[in-house]
Amino acid sequence: MERVAQLQQKYDELAEVNRRLQESYHATLVALSHALDLRDQMTQGHSERVTAYSLAIAQSLGLDQDAQEALRLGALLHDIGKIGVSDAILRKPGSLDAREWDEMRQHPIWGKQIIERVDFLARALDVVYAHHEWWDGGGYPQRLRGEQIPLAARIFAVADVFDALTSDRSYKQAWPVEQARAQIIAESGTHFDPRVVNSFVAVFDRILETKGQ
Repeated sequence: MERVAQLQQKYDELAEVNRRLQESYHATLVALSHALDLRDQMTQGHSERVTAYSLAIAQSLGLDQDAQEALRLGALLHDIGKIGVSDAILRKPGSLDAREWDEMRQHPIWGKQIIERVDFLARALDVVYAHHEWWDGGGYPQRLRGEQIPLAARIFAVADVFDALTSDRSYKQAWPVEQARAQIIAESGTHFDPRVVNSFVAVFDRILETKGQ
């Protein structure tokens, strides 16, 4: 019995170490996402909001805990590739020209190159690399379409665009939430996966609570 008690104690100690390690990873990733947001003061809080919106949609779709954790990680790190985008482009107070858009559209590729070298970040790859793909194939950088696009990226795309529409930017004022909701619905089947849009609509009240409306 004493031997069993000792083994249980060791197990409990290892479990506690693992818990603290996971908390440290999470805190580090949240700090990194804040640092990314701070490069453009107009996007402060964006990563945390889109993470919450994405998880609400994922839960409506019935994703399991592992899939939700991968989505959460991807949402926090989705714009990590913008480290490679110049400040002049990120902070430009107007529309980007063709050359500037070419540079901006590289950020999912640069993000992939960053995170694929870190084993514990590998689960974020689907969102980081594919969150600008469109359901009809009109997105970038891979021109994926339909279910070729990972589900996590399809979920995140809706959350990301909703937050962008309802937030002030250097080139536009925030849209009213109902107008943004209508725009998401209008782009179902073109930009967005219709099933994901349906789930977004189903949890819209929860999203508004998260947003603080």
